[in-house]
Amino acid sequence: MDETVQAWVDGWVVSRGAAPPVPEPWGCTIDMGMDGHVTRHVLGALGDAVDETNVRKAAEAVTGAGIWLKVFRDPAVVGDWLGADWWIDPEPGYLMTLPLTRPPAPEADGLRTLPDGYRQRTWSRGGVVRTMIAAPDGSWAARGQLAPTGATAVADQIATSPGHRRRGLGTLVMHTLQRAALEQGVERCVLAGTPEGRALYESLGWTVSGMLTSARFTGR
Repeated sequence: MDETVQAWVDGWVVSRGAAPPVPEPWGCTIDMGMDGHVTRHVLGALGDAVDETNVRKAAEAVTGAGIWLKVFRDPAVVGDWLGADWWIDPEPGYLMTLPLTRPPAPEADGLRTLPDGYRQRTWSRGGVVRTMIAAPDGSWAARGQLAPTGATAVADQIATSPGHRRRGLGTLVMHTLQRAALEQGVERCVLAGTPEGRALYESLGWTVSGMLTSARFTGR
């Protein structure tokens, strides 16, 4: 598998508590055991190295609804390789990386302290670091988590509530996770982001390694 794809898979399964990946000739299979997300097949190649034959081979072996296919190439390309029984997310994802060299300075967060009334808490459970920010009324404002796996770590489930955006909370979440990664000796972080999240991550120094197609088998 491509090194970056492998790092993402290793961290993602830890972050989500998924079953250990099962190697396949074209990548790996990950069991989730959830309604609508039973299993996911991840192609191991990245970008132009993704082979149409391998994508078709992985897709044609799927017979049950709720199985996902993750391919690190443009959906406009991958969509032509899948049949009508596949739903393809029209929004591409982005596999992104960040080398870790030093902790971000407090002023880099864009705020030295949380906005008045907000509260942040960070904790670790089962090797996964989580951070959350609550709004003044106690409701959810922002969150994120990090799964270290040796020299790499995956940032996952990064989100900010629509009503609390543009206040620097997303940046604070990312920098909190970055500091936690450095404390554990992580040298590089990886994530799979949305088009909306890409803008935030790039502003923080992350770079795009490749596009991501997410497809779900709807059943025959």
